[in-house]
Amino acid sequence: MAPQFRSYVWDPALILSQITLMQAIYYSSLGLWLAVVDSLVHNSPSLDQIFNYEVLGFSTSPGRLAMMAFILNALSCAIGLLYFIRRGKQCLDFTVTIHFFHLLGCWIYNAHFPTALTWWLVHTVCTALMAVIGEYLCMRTELKEIPLNSTPKSNV
Repeated sequence: MAPQFRSYVWDPALILSQITLMQAIYYSSLGLWLAVVDSLVHNSPSLDQIFNYEVLGFSTSPGRLAMMAFILNALSCAIGLLYFIRRGKQCLDFTVTIHFFHLLGCWIYNAHFPTALTWWLVHTVCTALMAVIGEYLCMRTELKEIPLNSTPKSNV
């Protein structure tokens, strides 16, 4: 079998470490964005802002600010996809995995399945933004020209 350009071997340890890293990036950047938003309105931070699906909403100011933090977090995580995943084909997989684990976390935290329409709307938009922007950034780096130096190097 001839070697292929950019052929990859299935490496479960690498995939699990990338999932763990991206999940850590997701929650740490979300925590930072929520802290920034909370400092603007002098609100006290809590885990409810991350896991309670009833916090997100258009009718209250904290709900709108929390939605803004989730959307800004999607942009931050897209940059994480660029630096740590580096493959445009895998961006959607990792994005859906991150949001699936977040869904499980919300389900466990609230002790019942999220039913709020705004929660589903915000997370659908965040999933789409993170996947599309991450894939765009990764594809830009994948399509960069490979510099070829035609002059021979000599160590004289």
